[in-house]
Order: sequence, then C-alpha cells, then structure tokens
Amino acid sequence: MACAYAPSGCAVACGGLDNKCSVYPLSLDKNENLAAKKKSVAMHTNYLSACSFTNSDMQILTSSGDGTCALWDVESGQLLQSFHGHAADVLCLDLAPSETGNTFVSGGCDKKANVWDMRSGQCIQSFETHESDINSVRYYPSGDAFASGSDDATCRLYDLRADREVAIYSKESIIFGVSSVDFSLSGRLLFGGYNDYTINVWDVLKGTRVSILFGHENRVSTLRVSPDGTAFCTGSWDHTLRIWA
Repeated sequence: MACAYAPSGCAVACGGLDNKCSVYPLSLDKNENLAAKKKSVAMHTNYLSACSFTNSDMQILTSSGDGTCALWDVESGQLLQSFHGHAADVLCLDLAPSETGNTFVSGGCDKKANVWDMRSGQCIQSFETHESDINSVRYYPSGDAFASGSDDATCRLYDLRADREVAIYSKESIIFGVSSVDFSLSGRLLFGGYNDYTINVWDVLKGTRVSILFGHENRVSTLRVSPDGTAFCTGSWDHTLRIWA
C-alpha cells in the first residue's frame, strides 16, 4: 500500500496491511540476500497507508489507518514524533518540497487535510472543504500551496499563506473519485488519476480541464510526475504501469 525510495537511492521502504514499515537495502549484486537485511522501522496499530523519507535516509514519515502520522529513526526504529489530529484513517501524506522544510501535509477519511510541524508535532493548519475521503495530497512546487484529490470527485487547491481553499477542479460529468494527484514541474498543470480509469489534466490557474487521457482498463490507483518533468507514470488495478509523455 505504501512505497518510497530513500533520497540516496540505496534503499526502499514499503508497508501495508502488516501495520509496519520495512526498509530494504538495494544492491546490484544478484547474489546478495537483501531480504535478510530487511529492517522493520515503524509499527502502527492499523494498516500503513503512506510513507516518505525526509531529506535524508535516516528518518521516515508514515501515515496509518490508526488515525496517526509518525516520524521514525530508520537505524534504531525509534519513534521520534507522533502526530495526532485526524479523527479517522490517514490515507496520504506529502513532505514540503524545500530542503529546510519541516512541514508536511496529510489527508484522511475525516475529509480533512492537515499541515503539520515535524519538530513540534503540532497541526498548524487544517482544511475541511472536501465532502468525502481525501485519497491524495501533493505540495505545489513552490511549497506555498498543495492540492488534494478526494472520493467526492474533485481536486482542490489550498493556499497556505491565504489559509484557504482557492480552487476546485471538477465537472458535472465527473462522478468518480480521485485516487492520486501530482503537479507538473512548473506547477501549471495538475494531473489526477480517477476511479473511472481516466487521467484528467487541469489548468491550475484557470481551473479548467485541458485534457483527458484514456488507456487504463481499470481504476487508476497512483500517479507520479518524473523528477525532470518530461513524463508521468500511472499505476492501475488493470495490473499495468503506463508512462505518458
């Protein structure tokens, strides 16, 4: 259910219904038994929904169906900070993009998107305008805003400086939920993967749909733009990954 590369590219973290986050070292040596070097880092009391390394390989952030997020030390497995503020399952998280960013945003089944200070463990902003579960959150490239995707069939944009929702991306013809969102490198486009097997592309500033992409044969479950911004990849319940460029 959750997977993340370490910033160095030397390890990968994953977890799900086992309620824990495991970190595996990566090696090009085919004879090396990497499974034996697996390290269990995080333990929640319900499923692990998302995980993300911070700016180093040494700390990892997790969210869970137990309604909490948590920051862990990878080496020792010690809990460094826990984040309580959601009233239901936490489904997604995203770290602020700046190198010194000490904040992250989470979304959950309580229809809330919360912004957290990693150092204090406090919720510093909360937004509750969606009408159903928030499945995905993603910071705008500048870090001054974030987008969310929900089962209410809308994507929304929240400005952190204005402390409010500034845009809703929806059409009456779209009735299926949004599973995953991500921005183009410039932040001008917002890509959304939907449960009706499509990807909708939105103009962030105008709030209009600029394109709809067909190809998957089942619901789109995840979407991510490549680091260089030239393409994005989607994963689907049709058992395929597709790259769009």
